[in-house]
Amino acid sequence: MKFLFLVLVIFTFTACNQPVKKVNSEPIIKNDSGHHILPKLPETLVFCGQTVNLEDEDIRERLDKELLVNAYFQSSTIQALKRANRYFPELERILKANGIPEDFKYLAVIESNLIQAVSPAGAQGFWQFMPGTAKEHNLIMNDEVDERLNIEKSTIAASEYLKYAHDTLKNWVLAAASYNRGIGGVRSDMRWQQTDNYFDTHMNSETGRYVYRILAVKLIFEHPEMYGYDSKAIELYEPFCTKNVLVKSSITNLADWAKSQGINYKILIKLNPWILTNKLTIKNHPYTVKLPAKNCKLKPYKSYQ
Repeated sequence: MKFLFLVLVIFTFTACNQPVKKVNSEPIIKNDSGHHILPKLPETLVFCGQTVNLEDEDIRERLDKELLVNAYFQSSTIQALKRANRYFPELERILKANGIPEDFKYLAVIESNLIQAVSPAGAQGFWQFMPGTAKEHNLIMNDEVDERLNIEKSTIAASEYLKYAHDTLKNWVLAAASYNRGIGGVRSDMRWQQTDNYFDTHMNSETGRYVYRILAVKLIFEHPEMYGYDSKAIELYEPFCTKNVLVKSSITNLADWAKSQGINYKILIKLNPWILTNKLTIKNHPYTVKLPAKNCKLKPYKSYQ
């Protein structure tokens, strides 16, 4: 018995003194010597045609913080880079068609990371519309559909808001801040503080970070290698190859209908996440449904390795 106890003690002591294997969770940003380095701030930065004053110490520190958060949050940032290859072309097209600067595609990244996100407050989609705001922009929501999840229609709605915000505030940076704070909130903050721009105005912690988050994502996406991401090695998701089908009559069983179109319900919903159920009721207007284009397969990604 004493011998067994001694063996157990020796085994326990030996096991407890073995070197612990560290989980590989180190940042990917390193220099040639393997030491961690910080993302460098650029000398100049332009957002929607407006030059950001990077000589201002407070601006530099705030931007530096958001660069650190996003550059070192590799799992989230890499996924966003992958998805951007799929969705940015459509976002860019719609923004341009509505007179909105292309830089606002990065607002969608910080809002949803380019997924059909649902917030605790009830906002949904790429552009995180709340129900009330969605209705103001004619996005249909009922038991069968939620057009906040329709990328094309929600991007048009976001463009409408941003255009109105710019027309009201006369500045694209302020329009971006208002997407989080509201137009009235931005104007109120500047009024009582007697300021005339976002960067000189003290705002609540979320809005105070908001534009800097957009700027950080813009820098990382436009210069991924500078911030530790090898864009040639990342497997980017291919854009969907689709065609539009106008549905003018109600469909009582979308799974059957999908089969009749040569696909399955899973692919139908993948291309049309705004459809919530297995039926589509047509009342006042038809719906445009996306289907895979002829002789076109849904490719999961494009490898650059």
